[in-house]
Amino acid sequence: MKKYFILIIIFSCFSKSFSQKFEKLTPESLVNQQLVAYNARDIDAFLSPYSDDVELYAFPDKLIGKGKDLMRKQYSEMFKNVTNLHCEIKNRTILGNTIIDHEVVTGFGSQKLEAIAIYEVKNDKIIKVYFIQ
Repeated sequence: MKKYFILIIIFSCFSKSFSQKFEKLTPESLVNQQLVAYNARDIDAFLSPYSDDVELYAFPDKLIGKGKDLMRKQYSEMFKNVTNLHCEIKNRTILGNTIIDHEVVTGFGSQKLEAIAIYEVKNDKIIKVYFIQ
């Protein structure tokens, strides 16, 4: 009986791990992934959900940056220099492949930066982000 119990435990751990690797990515899970990595200042995990040619805009249509290479340069510097950086989501709206977050970012002294970020997801990657400040 003990052998069967151990086998059941091993199988359940394996099947959970196996299923997690093949879970369907959702727009919300991708945006959550980059948020968690942002707060941890983990540049590789932060960039992972973005497409290689991601576009960043000042709302509504002013292109302010394009590509993960540019993001890596800009965010790496910020992650290095702002050691208590933190983004909190005050409100989130989800509609299909679009996520709209009301964010409050702290870590820049006593200043709080409040913004809206609109994430557009396609083919399991964040392809565009629009910022409203």
